[in-house]
Amino acid sequence: MTPPQRLGPAGASPYLAGVDGGGTGTRVRLQDAAGRTLGQGEAGPSGLGQGVEQAWRHVQQALQSAFAAAGLAAAAPADVALGLGLAGAGVAAQRAAFLQADPGFASCVLDNDGVTQLLGAFGGGPGIVVAAGTGSVAASRDADGRTRQCGGWGFPVGDEGSGAWLGLRAMAHAHAVLDGRAAGSALSEAVFKTAGADAPALLAWCAGAGARRYAELAPWVFASADSGCRTAQTLLQAAADALAAMVAALQPAGAAAPWPVVASGSVGTRLASLWPPALQARQVPAAGDSMDGALLMLRAALSAAPRSA
Repeated sequence: MTPPQRLGPAGASPYLAGVDGGGTGTRVRLQDAAGRTLGQGEAGPSGLGQGVEQAWRHVQQALQSAFAAAGLAAAAPADVALGLGLAGAGVAAQRAAFLQADPGFASCVLDNDGVTQLLGAFGGGPGIVVAAGTGSVAASRDADGRTRQCGGWGFPVGDEGSGAWLGLRAMAHAHAVLDGRAAGSALSEAVFKTAGADAPALLAWCAGAGARRYAELAPWVFASADSGCRTAQTLLQAAADALAAMVAALQPAGAAAPWPVVASGSVGTRLASLWPPALQARQVPAAGDSMDGALLMLRAALSAAPRSA
């Protein structure tokens, strides 16, 4: 399926930028028209579920940072073609609103960050990527270039196995401990120290919390598990199982051999160690990252665009 795009004249942009944006941060890799990497920049979150205005602001800040890292003055948007892999781009309304708010970039090609992760990880070849950070998504690509996605439904209904998913369940455990429905644990103590140890404090914390804030509790789940907390260990195994289920859903029936798998993201790479041995054996190192995938997607779209007379 062709990603949503707005393309300017082919070959008209002196700069191309690959953007990887999620619920925690945005990264941009800047290249010249010949494909030489010039610099890389970072900024705050650009997941579309947190707002289109914020997403564009942070994309532009990360792009400016990339120009600065390259020792260059920031170019005007009209001189930059963007390939973007953004969390939430699978939601049609969010995707349309983002493209509508384009501040005038030469070209803009957009897809979900899971798809650009996939393109980068296998250099455009077949395989499966599971990405879990603040949110989670998995995607597959076959030898003919057809892609499928699993998960990525967004927090709180989806994003299984993600940092936000772990944090939400850590908070639910703390509630149960405070109620007397569950025994106290190292994990509940960590949540109490972070968010407060009584009902008013926890209610106030939860009232203002979204995916990003819940994901801030995820490191406590890992730390508690490392200290021997069974509650945290059980929660991490459930998260790993959820990511493994995404892989199983994307593996085509009747394939001659299981497809290779790349686990990515701050949470996904750690949870992969809890996968069954057969799935761990399918893991391969990524050839590239989501920014590489966004650049591949952008160059493919520009190559396919009609040439100006």
